[in-house]
Amino acid sequence: MTGTTRSSDGLDARRRKLLFRSWHRGMREMDLILGGFADSAIHGLSEAELDEYEAVLELQDADLLSWVTGERPVPSTHDTAMFRKILAARQGMSFSR
Repeated sequence: MTGTTRSSDGLDARRRKLLFRSWHRGMREMDLILGGFADSAIHGLSEAELDEYEAVLELQDADLLSWVTGERPVPSTHDTAMFRKILAARQGMSFSR
C-alpha cells in the first residue's frame, strides 16, 4: 500500500516516475509529505519545476525531514521555490493516526 490517492493514469512517463519516487522514499514520514505533495501538484508542474522537484527527490530523507519539521534550518542552497511550495502544501496535510 502506497498511500497515494492519485492514479498515474493520464500522466506522462516522467510524472509517473516522480509520483512513484515520491511515495517510495524509505522513510514513511517523507512518503507522506512528498507523496501528498506529488498527488496534488505533479500534474500542474512545469518542466522547470519538475527539474527542481527531481533535485529535491535526490536529497536524503533525514535532511529533508529535519528541514520540514524545523529541527534544522533549510540551507540556502536548498531553500528553493520548489522546497517552499512543498512546505506550503504540507501546511494543509493532516497526519493523524
